[in-house]
Formats: sequence, C-alpha cells, structure tokens
Amino acid sequence: MRKWMPFLAAFYMIFHLGPDTFAQGVGPPRSPCGPIFPSDASLEWDCYRVKKGETPETLFGEYWEAVLRFNRIDRRHVWPGKYLKTPRDLNAALNFNPMPQALERAASNKKYILIDLAGQFLGAYEWGKLQFALPIASGRGYSTPKGIFRVLARDRYHRSSLYTIQGTSIPYPMYWGIHFYTSKKGVRFWIHSRDIPGYPASHGCIGLYDEEMQRQFYGSPQDPKLNDAKRLYLWLFPDGESDEKPIAYQKDAPVIPIEII
Repeated sequence: MRKWMPFLAAFYMIFHLGPDTFAQGVGPPRSPCGPIFPSDASLEWDCYRVKKGETPETLFGEYWEAVLRFNRIDRRHVWPGKYLKTPRDLNAALNFNPMPQALERAASNKKYILIDLAGQFLGAYEWGKLQFALPIASGRGYSTPKGIFRVLARDRYHRSSLYTIQGTSIPYPMYWGIHFYTSKKGVRFWIHSRDIPGYPASHGCIGLYDEEMQRQFYGSPQDPKLNDAKRLYLWLFPDGESDEKPIAYQKDAPVIPIEII
C-alpha cells in the first residue's frame, strides 16, 4: 500500500483540491496537462504530448489559435514534451468562452472589465454585454489583488521598473499597459502584454498575448498574429494607437471599472 501513496496523493491533488488550487498556484502546474480550470469541463478533451517537429499549426491546422486559447498558452511555450489539452471537437473549441455573456452589475457602464483568476480569463463588456473574452496569465500564488478597481493610467510602451527579461538587463516590456492599482508599498499593478505559459506566472499583474513583442525581444514567433493586449487597449482607448507617452487619469475622469474575482 505504501508504494502507492505518492500516486494516490497526486491523484487527490489533481482531481479533488479544485481548480483554484492551480489557478492561484505558485509556479508550473503539477498535472502533466497543466492546470484544470473550471470551464475546461465544457469541452471533452485529451491530454496530448507534443512531439519533436510538431507545432500548434501542424497539429491543429486552422484551429491552432482556439486550442492555445483553451490552454491559456502562447506558441513560444509549446515545445517537444509539452502536454496540451486537446479538445476532441475542434469546432466546439472555436466557441470556447468561460465568461458570462451578460453581466447585470455592469449594465450601467459603457465599458467594464471582469477578470476571473480561477478561470484565467478576462471579459470585456459594454453596457453589461460581453464583447470578447481573452486568456490571461495572472500572479503566482495570491499576488494579484481581488476587488473592484478603475483605470488609473495607460502607457502603450510601458516597461517594468523592477524586473528584466530573464538573462538580460533589458527592462521587461509591459506594452499596451493599463494601470489599475497601486499597493500600500507603492507597487503598481497593470494589465499588459507578456508571455502566456498556461498558468499564473506574473508577480501580480495581468498578462495578455502580444506576439509582436515576443518577436521583438525573443525572436519568435516569426509570424506574430496574436495581440490581445493591443486589442483590449484600443477597445478601451480607441485613440490609443498614437500614444507616445503615459497618460494619467484624474480622479474626476470617467470611471472604467476593472473587477477581479
């Protein structure tokens, strides 16, 4: 019996502790196929191990983006030996969306952002109706604050003042940045572009796809297509394409709520 105890413990961790254990985890997932999020149950899927020479495009064809969004992962983090949750019905994966279609508490707001940490997804709402939903990478552990916040500033070319790109002295790029909270210690929290590895990985900020940034600083992918950070930024600020400097919002500016649950 004793020799089976490690395996039974692993089984318990994966299937009984619940999705919040992983969504709020402190690093790479313990399950081979990554964190099991609550909404994953909406699709039937298998755990597939990527082989040498395989890419999301060769594996899933026109459905590669839908599969990556379901896994909350970007192309740079799909390598040989990586496990992916592979929906059995790829057409159904195209419509995968874990965010509510209607949000009554946002009905009086022209624009409203809802971020679900347990599900690792963000929803963008207009007058309470969902316009689009995006996968995220939030903070490790419980480093991302919960509550209702507001847009405090925006910065298309924001860079971290605390962290650098691993192995370099280059300040970490946090492009298309949306500042929503400052801690008592003066640490600012943003929604911004970053790597999306399939699990919570930041120091507390909310990260979104930006393959253009990845090609610039990491050299891949060569054909950037996903840029959710830009999409959200320009949805909030339609004139933001021309932003050259940070823009702070005064206390009397229209409130753009950002709710994190």
